This record gives sequence, C-alpha cells and structure tokens, in this order.
Amino acid sequence: MKLSTNIPMRPSGEIILNLTNMNAAARRAALHSLRTSSRTPIRCRWGSTLADRKWSTPLARTLASAMTVTGPIPIAAFMRQVLTSPEGGYYTSREDVFGKRGDFVTSPEISQVFGELIGIWAIAEWMAQGRKRSGVQLMEVGPGKGTLMDDMLRTFRNFKSFTSSVEAIYLVEASATLREVQKRLLCGDEAAMEETDIGHRSTCKYFNVPVVWVEDIRLLPHELPLTYFRMIAEEGKTPFIFAHEFFDALPIHAFESVPPAPENEATEQVQEIMTPTGPQKLLKPLKVANVPQWRELLVTLNPKAVEENIEGEPEFKLTKAKASTPSSLVIPEISERYRKLKSQPGSTIEVSPESRIYAADFARRIGGDTTTTQTSKKNSTPENPKKTTPSGAALIMDYGTMSTIPVNSLRGIQHHKNVAPLSSPGQVDVSADVDFTSLAEAAIEGSDGVEVHGPVEQGDFLQALGIEERMRQLLKGVKDEEHRHTLETGWRRLVDKSSGSMGQIYKVMTIIPENSGKRRPVGFGGGVQM
Repeated sequence: MKLSTNIPMRPSGEIILNLTNMNAAARRAALHSLRTSSRTPIRCRWGSTLADRKWSTPLARTLASAMTVTGPIPIAAFMRQVLTSPEGGYYTSREDVFGKRGDFVTSPEISQVFGELIGIWAIAEWMAQGRKRSGVQLMEVGPGKGTLMDDMLRTFRNFKSFTSSVEAIYLVEASATLREVQKRLLCGDEAAMEETDIGHRSTCKYFNVPVVWVEDIRLLPHELPLTYFRMIAEEGKTPFIFAHEFFDALPIHAFESVPPAPENEATEQVQEIMTPTGPQKLLKPLKVANVPQWRELLVTLNPKAVEENIEGEPEFKLTKAKASTPSSLVIPEISERYRKLKSQPGSTIEVSPESRIYAADFARRIGGDTTTTQTSKKNSTPENPKKTTPSGAALIMDYGTMSTIPVNSLRGIQHHKNVAPLSSPGQVDVSADVDFTSLAEAAIEGSDGVEVHGPVEQGDFLQALGIEERMRQLLKGVKDEEHRHTLETGWRRLVDKSSGSMGQIYKVMTIIPENSGKRRPVGFGGGVQM
C-alpha cells in the first residue's frame, strides 16, 4: 500500500521528541499524561479535547495522549506499540489473529507439508554438517500458534538419531497469550509451564526435551547455567533457527532525502520544545545545510479525523519531520546502500535496525562473534566459552525484496483485507517488506564464521525440497474428495509464482557456517549430502 508523504507538517518550531530519548523528568510527565488522560481533558492545538472523543480503540487513545506530550513519533515506535503493547497490542492481547477466523493465513496454516519440508531441510543441513550427536538446539522466533514447530517436530520423530541429539527447544515469543497457545500444542493441554529466571519452561510432548520461552532472543545469553543447558556459544552447540513471517513485523524507520536548503534561507527560527513544565520557546541560530539530508517520516494525529470528525478518516497519519531527528542522522548511515541514495532528493527508504540486530545475533550464534572467531581455544574459560567451530543454520522465510530497498511498503491487514496501516491501533496487523539484503549485510558483519545464501523465491525453494513428490505420497491415501481438494489447492497456493502469489512474493534466505562457497545448502542450489 502506498502512503502519501505530501501531508501538512507541524507548525514551525515544534521539535520532534521520542519517549525513549527523553530524560527521566520528561518521561514521568509523559506517563503522567497517559495515566490521567481518561480523567483530565487535554486540549489539542486545534481546540478540541482528546478526552471527549470516541476513539477507535483504547490504544488509539493512549497513543494520542502520548503525542500531545512528545509530538509525532517514529513509525518504529508506533509499530512497537500497536503490535506488542501489553495494553491492547495486536499480538499480546489476542490469539485469534491467525487462520480463517483471524486476519491472515500463514504458509504452515495452509498446508502441513510446509512445516514437514522445513523439518526435512533442517535434517539435510544437520547431515551435511556431520550429524552432530549432541548439542542441537531448535529455535524459532515469532512462533505464532506453534504450527510450524509442531509440524517440524512430528517430522523429526522419524529421524531418531536427530531427535537424540536435540538438547532443547527455544521459542522467542513476547505474547503471553500466544505462549499459552504454543504450550498446549507442543507440550499438551495438561503440561505445566513454570516460570524461570529467563522466561518460562515446559516439556515437549513428542520427545523428552525442555521447551523454553523467552520474550527476546537477547535474553538468551551465549552461556547459560547448567540447568538450562549452556547453549550455542559453547563449542559443540548447534542452533537451528527458524524465522517465518517474523521480520516483517519488526519496527521500521522511513526516511526521505531532501535537497540542500536555499542559501538565502533565514538563519534564525523561533523554536518551541516541550518540557516537563510545559512548552518553552527558544531562539536558536540555524546553520543552512548545503548538502542533501534525510528527513524521517513520523506518525501524528490526523486533524481530519480528530478535529473534523470525517467518517472513514484514520485517526493517525504520516508527516515528514521538518528537521533532522537523531534517527535520521544515524540510521541511514549504517549501510552504503542507503548513503548512495542520500544525494538523490526525493529518494525514500525503509530501514529496520531491529531486524539487523536479530540477523547479526543469528550469525554470531552460528559462526561465533566476529571479535572472538580468531581467538584461540586456550582463551576459552568455563565462564566465557568461545565458539571455535561454526555450526547450525538459520532459515528466514518472509515477504520482501530480493535486492532493492523497500519503499512505501507499510501495510495493514484486518479480516483478510488490506486496510490503512495506521487505523484501529491494536486491531490491525501492521507490517512492512523485509529487506533481505540488509539482513545478509548484518549477518556477514556479525560473524566471520558464516555465509549467506539466497534469497530465493518460496515456490522454487519448496519445489527443490520435493513438495510435489510429498503431496503425491499424501494424496494416495485420501479418498474424501473435499479433503483431497483442500490438500491440492493448499500446496499449489504455496508454490504458485504468478504475479502477487505466495510462491513469488515470499522469499527464503539461509545463514550457514562459512565454507568458502564449497557447499550450497538444499533449496539454494545444493543437494542432500549423506
């Protein structure tokens, strides 16, 4: 969905603030505003009161109240709140987001064969890496309902030598609601889930290994107490990491390049900043920029909805920052791909720093930290183990661009239909295209011990894994015509590569141990190695 950026900007002089960058006093003022918004009318600059308005969702009211204190907020901050806020976030407050009754259907929900083939891919990669007999760790970020992991685990049961090597299953899930759904599916309705010092824990129903939940992968240190199986960084640990439709939901920042300011532009401007004691005007001399600059696209209140009460207008809209923000000065400088576009006024880019953090984390868990891969084994200590032999793999499956930088890709989905991404906060799934090249850059920068293959289109990947052969095998025993039709249409939907179909728009990328390009993994031009 394309979003216009030709939107009236805030009045001259308002500085864009971010809650995460505010000092303690300012944060307290903002939080006080949120707590009291339901009791105390807050006057908007257009004269109406936020307290009197009927908001689309409780979270919309909270965001609006915050914006009266902070001003417009980055898209990343908006996405983080509407998706994972403990007070009405899309993923943290409901479990019916997936499937026909929800808002969208994912590949594992369409056909069990998808998860089975991903399991087969993991087995093939395990075999190619020498069939490790212990220390294998299964990790999934953003497991949804747990369907993908469940289908993989059922497949793994047919490979006893592999399951005997599995040490633990780690699920990175921020939603307590979805954690419970995953526990019921992977561990059983009656299984207990105990709280631990890093998250929660139960036991897999398919084979006797622990299932450990954490809210963020960074909560899993590169060494754990023995009770939690010192993992991944220690030599011998082999992580297989899966990310299906995870990166598209991570927050993005959007920027637009603007030309140099005219030489005769006024060098002084009255500015107004919000302080804990109220707005303060400053007279600040400004230097005229003689080079192109990035301007961040921000989320602000939409006067057409809030002031004029025009039906159908979303309560929030995008606006372009009038001056540089900390994010616009730093984030577009992290890659040469972005820096090259800065000199072309009108260029727009979408960047997800959090996605790069996750990709680099995957790489370090597989290949070791860049700063330690050259460290000799004698420097390893029980308190600070070093990974000296890269092992494991990460498989990333999502929709996004093959090599270009995403532009205007922010989208909203509700009840299987595209809707305005800034509408009904907490009730709409908000996502953006994944920049696979950026993920590859971050992985390579994160560890010298890995290499990246792909992305390839999902249709090609599944065909290479033998989806047609597997479906023929499944259909042999199916006599019910309706069930047969469901299976047939399901797998064909996964591989269809016509314009806009899943087999084309979804891509697959893998991070594996560095081997100088001598071995390509299955699905990326390589074959099964026995």
